[in-house]
Amino acid sequence: MLFLRQTFIVFRRQLRIALRNPAWVIIGLVQPILYLALFGPLLVPLAGTFGADNAYTLFVPGLLVQLGLFGTLFAGFGLVAEWRAGVIEAERVTPASRTALLFGRVALNAVQLLVQSIVLVLLSFLFGLQASAGGIVFGIALTVLLGAACACFSDAVGLLSKSENVLAPLLNSVSLPVLLLSGILLPITQPQWLQTVADVVPTKHIVDGIRAVFTGTFDSTVWWGSFWAVVVFAAAAIWGTRVFRRENA
Repeated sequence: MLFLRQTFIVFRRQLRIALRNPAWVIIGLVQPILYLALFGPLLVPLAGTFGADNAYTLFVPGLLVQLGLFGTLFAGFGLVAEWRAGVIEAERVTPASRTALLFGRVALNAVQLLVQSIVLVLLSFLFGLQASAGGIVFGIALTVLLGAACACFSDAVGLLSKSENVLAPLLNSVSLPVLLLSGILLPITQPQWLQTVADVVPTKHIVDGIRAVFTGTFDSTVWWGSFWAVVVFAAAAIWGTRVFRRENA
């Protein structure tokens, strides 16, 4: 209970800061909405090529994962600013759990991502999305779990680097290959070597799982994507916690 209370205190402080400038929630939605409006219609004639009856059922899950990646992967910039202002060191001299210091921040990123994901899905219905209600809930849950993992990773890298000049190119070098190899815009089917490389990227399986569950299908693809979402989150949370616990982090 003490850990939950400490986590909530950190979360509440971060929430108050975020509510003072809610524009960031809207800004985070701009890119996926532009893709939805400008790129989505181009997929309508191609949906049958990829075995889909509805182009947006194929496209929106990818946009959710894109939102999960880019909506939280750069959370470390805020942490660097807090470190520079002395907030992190002030928190570290308190008896609060180092894990709570991390999870309180990640919880805010997860809540912001949840709101953005719901808005994106609701807007997608205006463009013609047809998806299972249960599948949508499950898909958003996987998105939030992936986003929480990205936030843990970003905060840990931010605390280690303590510099935006180091953080920005590092995160960009990670996010771009992941974006291209995950099949976010279109499923990767050719060439074979690229498909083989993509198969080792966990987010590719998460995208495939959300696409499957949006159609109301709960098969091995969904469970495999769920497995990788849990593994990625667990790995990022463990590493992030270790970084926050280090005396000289």
